[in-house]
Amino acid sequence: MAAADRDRNADGRAEQARPRDRLGRPLPYGSPGLPPIDETPRPPEATIAYARALLDEGRPFAAHEALEVRWKSCPEHERPLWQGLAQVCVALTHAERGNAVGAQRLLERAGRHLGAYADGESPTYGLDLDDLLACARRRVDG
Repeated sequence: MAAADRDRNADGRAEQARPRDRLGRPLPYGSPGLPPIDETPRPPEATIAYARALLDEGRPFAAHEALEVRWKSCPEHERPLWQGLAQVCVALTHAERGNAVGAQRLLERAGRHLGAYADGESPTYGLDLDDLLACARRRVDG
């Protein structure tokens, strides 16, 4: 598909309309796929709940997309938190796709972002970032 023929949303921005599987891989047009996520910006706690629900459904790529919406709409000082959380979900996606090297690299990046954010004074919205990273490492390594 040429750039001029790309799928576009109502605002004219490029948007992939191809159906996707649970790990975000594109499927042929016309295939049954999973519905795209709701990209409405949410408050922090609602974003976390939505991402958790997507993870519980086995959709780490979709959880990454939900966290990315928050990352792009949050206050500047919170960006390392949301970027790091999104990267954790991408690491889980890579692990499930069989890309161990990519999973490790993304988890390292996530750890740097979350480590830079975890100063004890910035809000983590009930998340234990050390525990979250340890859990993700176990999933990536397992």
